[in-house]
Order: sequence, then structure tokens, then C-alpha cells
Amino acid sequence: MSVNKQIIMKTRPEGMPKLENFEIIENNIPDIRHGEVLIKILWLSLDPYMRGRMSKAKSYAASLNEGDVIIGGAVGRVIKSETNEYKEGDIVEGFTLGWQAYAITTPASIRKINPDLAPIQTAVGVLGMPGMTAFFGLLYVGKPIPGDTVVVSAASGAVGQLVGQIAKIAGCHVVGIAGGKEKCDFLLNTLNFDAAIDYKNQNVDNMLDKYCPNGVNVYFDNVGGSITDSVINKLANYARVAVCGVISQYNLTAPEPGLRTHRAMLTNQATTEGFLVFQFAQKYHIAIERMAKWIKEGKIIYKEDVVEGLENAPDAFIGLMNGKNFGKLLIKVSE
Repeated sequence: MSVNKQIIMKTRPEGMPKLENFEIIENNIPDIRHGEVLIKILWLSLDPYMRGRMSKAKSYAASLNEGDVIIGGAVGRVIKSETNEYKEGDIVEGFTLGWQAYAITTPASIRKINPDLAPIQTAVGVLGMPGMTAFFGLLYVGKPIPGDTVVVSAASGAVGQLVGQIAKIAGCHVVGIAGGKEKCDFLLNTLNFDAAIDYKNQNVDNMLDKYCPNGVNVYFDNVGGSITDSVINKLANYARVAVCGVISQYNLTAPEPGLRTHRAMLTNQATTEGFLVFQFAQKYHIAIERMAKWIKEGKIIYKEDVVEGLENAPDAFIGLMNGKNFGKLLIKVSE
């Protein structure tokens, strides 16, 4: 019987996660039953929303209990199948396969991916959840109009880098907010954003005045906190705010004082809408086809931040919470 390496939440993090909150364990892989498939994990996706699963606070994703394998999206190869839907060798993606070397699941929890469309790890990146989030969050929630000024926070991350490029395709003036000169140079020189604001070394309010003289028409929010306070103060009339994430808030142990947004929303007749990518699940095929076409045409560029070895997932995740990743953060588990 083969052995499975798994990473569990040993203790629930308080504030910023620490290495001691995680533990690597080994378990025998049980025989699969009728209706199940055994998957060897090849690529693991690390995403900010996973911090919410480690908390007891109410969220859109169920909380983990101490001792549970960390849940996360992954791409893998079917090793054994007791179903008619999948056969040995199929490449699949699943949102809840988790931080482990092997996973047992059912067909309802995975989807087959086409390795000829793009590198398989893109199924948890530009052609997966982050890509779908960027596509639907901007186009269906932000509703950009050619000529709009679009501001994106966490703009060099897995979602933000794609939002900005889609906004450029849509004919918008795009301003990205990121931390550090290297990331901002990437936005400007590689992704062709119109402007970039380094929130670590520049005054965000002043830079927004400079780059958004007529206000912000669409704000794609990945961070919350003080950066969002600054952008909300610069909204144009009838602006749309798409709330994708609030990574600056995930590790707080007490509420953070902030701007009262209602006045800005009222006086500018703006709208703000939180969204979850899963609400668009029935339309994923539209976005995957469109995004794949843009990639082949060179209109979409994606950057990956690859860490090798499942055992390095906890440290990489802590780095993600501290903004150390540059692009879509992936763990290469196996060949």
C-alpha cells in the first residue's frame, strides 16, 4: 500500500499564520471504492482565500478543524479510476483536492482539462479560478466602458495582473497598485499598464490624484484596508467597485479603524458589489475560450511564482500573506 504525504492544520492561526500551525503527516492510501478516482497531485495552488478556511469566522468557505488536511485547488493525474467518467492518465483539476501528494475524490469534484490548450498548471491559474475571477469580476461586476479609468489593487498578483490586462483589452486607462519597484516595473514594462503605484514607497493618495485626474470609474479591490480607503475617496460619478478580496484584513486580531465609505458612495452615486467566482460557474467555458484565445494572440501574459516541493507549501503560504509572491503562486508537487 502506498503512503500519502499530507499537510494538516495542526493548530488554528491567530493573526499571521506561523509554521507551527502546520504539520506534515503520512498516511496509507486506502483502496478506492466504486465511483471514486485516485489522483496524483502535480501542481498545488496557493490562494489568499485559504486563510479564511483557517479561521472560525463566518465566510463563504467552510472552516477547517484542527487536524484537517488543508483544502486547496490542484491539478493532478488520474492513477486509478472506479468510474466511467475518468480513466487512468487523465489530467484533472479540482478545487478541494488539498495539500497532499494523492487525493481520492468523486467525478463531481473534478473536471478534465485539455493539456493541449496550455500548460496544465494554468488550470489553477490563468485558465482556472484566478482567471475566471478576473474575467467575470471585471467584465460582469465592474462593467468597464472604453475610456474608463480602472484601478486594480494587488495588481501583480494572480488575479490583479489579469484584471489589468483585460481592462486594457476593453479600452480602459489602467492603474495598478503593487508593493515594490520590481512589481511596478513589471506592470508598466511587461503588462503595459498605463500607470503603477508603489504603495510601499509612494503616497497612494497623491499618486491617485496624478494618474486619475477625473476620478476612478472602476475599482477592482483585492486588498481592503487603507489602500481601498484612498481609492474610494477618488471615485468618479457612477463608479463601480468590485470587491474580490480583502487580504489586508485576513490576519487581523482586532477590527482596524478605517474610512466610512457611505458618503463617497452616495455623493458619487457609486455602487459596490462583492462577488464570488462560483456564481459564474455555468459560464466558465465562455471565459476559458476567450482567455485561451487572448493568450495565443499575446494579449494576455501571465506570471507564475513556482515553489518546488509539497513540504514548502506552509512557508510559501505565509509568504503569500506577507505579499512576497510575484504572480500566481504555485507548488510544483510532482512531475
